[in-house]
Amino acid sequence: MGTFKIEGGIRLKGEINPQGAKNEALQILCAVLLTSEKVTINNIPDIIDVNKLITLLGNLGVKIQRNSSSSVTFQADEVNIGYLETEAFKKEGGSLRGSIMIVGPLLARFGKGYIPKPGGDKIGRRRLDTHFEGFINLGAKFRYNREDHFYGVEAVDGLVGADMLLDEASVTGTANIVMAAVLAKGKTSVYNAACEPYLQQLCKMLNSMGAKIAGVGSNLLTIEGVQNLGGCEHRILPDMIEIGSWIGLAAMTRSEITIKNVSWENLGVIPNTFRKLGITLEKRGDDIYIPAHTNGYEIKTDIDGSILTIADAPWPGFTPDLLSIVLVVATQAKGDVLIHQKMFESRLFFVDKLIDMGAKIMLCDPHRAVVMGHNFESQLKATTMSSPDIRAGISLLIAALSAKGTSTIQNIEQIDRGYERIDQRLRAIGANIIRE
Repeated sequence: MGTFKIEGGIRLKGEINPQGAKNEALQILCAVLLTSEKVTINNIPDIIDVNKLITLLGNLGVKIQRNSSSSVTFQADEVNIGYLETEAFKKEGGSLRGSIMIVGPLLARFGKGYIPKPGGDKIGRRRLDTHFEGFINLGAKFRYNREDHFYGVEAVDGLVGADMLLDEASVTGTANIVMAAVLAKGKTSVYNAACEPYLQQLCKMLNSMGAKIAGVGSNLLTIEGVQNLGGCEHRILPDMIEIGSWIGLAAMTRSEITIKNVSWENLGVIPNTFRKLGITLEKRGDDIYIPAHTNGYEIKTDIDGSILTIADAPWPGFTPDLLSIVLVVATQAKGDVLIHQKMFESRLFFVDKLIDMGAKIMLCDPHRAVVMGHNFESQLKATTMSSPDIRAGISLLIAALSAKGTSTIQNIEQIDRGYERIDQRLRAIGANIIRE
């Protein structure tokens, strides 16, 4: 396993270009299975999870042509469905959470889709019920092998449109159901659909391929099934989670940083949430400029003077993937904040590592933590720690960059799953970080 050695307490300065969005890429790449024609995807992030999915597509028989480091053309005209029932697929698909989203396209186009229990972050239970209940509503038959945790859906006579109310606004569940419904016979309506920008991007891409999806950007999607889809060219949005990570990094290290080409219209409440922590953000064209917070930053209170609460919620609420970043940034703020992580019951369990570094955090229960900021009066101390998941990993990296002394972060493959060449990009703005 690789490690990072980080000398903290260094002020950084410069410009950063955000990578393509990981969460969008995982959906978009699965959608190439819906057509036999060529699909070119641009701004693909070069990260472990995305590269694993590209490899899986190749093993399924999808032709892959690399145009550049971030542009790939796919053609799924000779898909080998038999690969889904091999031991190699069970091992490969089980190592990647995003592999679940190949099921909808395969079911729609080939009448069957199989998947082992997907892997990914150890941040708590992540339900698959929404996905499979949606497929069943469209007429698929479901089966589950408990012995080897293998899921399957089949629709020998094809899928038929249906009205459905999702029990949760699952992003991946909505994406999977939409990809299945675009080739179903008749009309499908999906209420309580997720409406994140990445899901909107998927719908826009499918429409450019010939799908008929209405209500994009709302929680009610209406889909008129078509017989087949054509090829297209699509560009992935900049990663809002990475953009939020850079904002947190700038504040914690009191650095002057410009984040380039962030697609402001797709950031939602993210900028204002960081402003509630007292962080100054300036909109310069499509860039975010963060000045050096030499005098620190002060957490705002609610109107009645009570402690600020930052909680995750379905879009357009605050994304759960940035709560770990907000938490670590609050450790050096002036004031207190309650972090409420509603979605996952294990995501806050990395706070013990921050406490070891000297942060003042009270973990109330698996979902809530109160952070009492130091206001930079007491610097975090360097330590040795291990990255439990992608977002906690980048949060610990931000903490290490602000801490006094040299920290070691182990299990950095977790960080590499979601952040492209993070050490090289940090060194480019002055960080002292070494990969071992």
